[in-house]
Amino acid sequence: MARNVDAIILSAVSENGSSRTVRRASEAGIPVICYNTCINQKGVDKYVSAYLVGDPLEFGKKLGNAAADYFIANKIDQPKIAVINCEAFEVCVQRRKGFEEVLKSRVPGAQIVANQEGTVLDKAISVGEKLIISTPDLNAIMGESGGATLGAVKAVRNQNQAGKIAVFGSDMTTEIAQELENNQVLKAVVDISGKKMGNAVFAQTLKVINKQADGEKVIQVPIDLYTKTEDGKQWLATHVDGLP
Repeated sequence: MARNVDAIILSAVSENGSSRTVRRASEAGIPVICYNTCINQKGVDKYVSAYLVGDPLEFGKKLGNAAADYFIANKIDQPKIAVINCEAFEVCVQRRKGFEEVLKSRVPGAQIVANQEGTVLDKAISVGEKLIISTPDLNAIMGESGGATLGAVKAVRNQNQAGKIAVFGSDMTTEIAQELENNQVLKAVVDISGKKMGNAVFAQTLKVINKQADGEKVIQVPIDLYTKTEDGKQWLATHVDGLP
């Protein structure tokens, strides 16, 4: 703020922890643009100029549909699913709610047997392994974030459960795309393209700075679903730089 910038763009590390910074910027007359994650809703309404995000409920519904397709195709009518979460953020809570809503509407016997935090890769691997060991008849793990997804896949492999426990995940990266291409453990990924998000954030920031914004504060960004080996292969071919 001391540098007299025209705007601040951020993805909040914590809904509450970032609130003071956002409030101070707003009070100094500097517009704040959030992407992917932001401060709490009350703070967004009061201090944020724009918040670009893929609808997290719809995000979860897409993943829930993919999971339902898998269970139905494999004649698993009472699947047990564990969740590795990032629910310090409301968007992650909404992802799970969307996932559960669609999955249980299509596979009524589906059961969420555990829901534990594991956003960072190392922790997600540890949490995933403990969930697998404590639930011998586990059918799948849902990862609410990229770290949770990759951690779940590695946990399944570490416990020699590849081909037995499926993973349904979030947020594409090179390693996640490689796992989808392999398709032995990871069966579906829902993602908000970083490139699409970046372009949208840049365009909206210019509108805010130039006072051309239309007043819509929360702006939806497209959500993509990847389910096949070919999807993983194509993502890798179009993201050779590794940037999502």
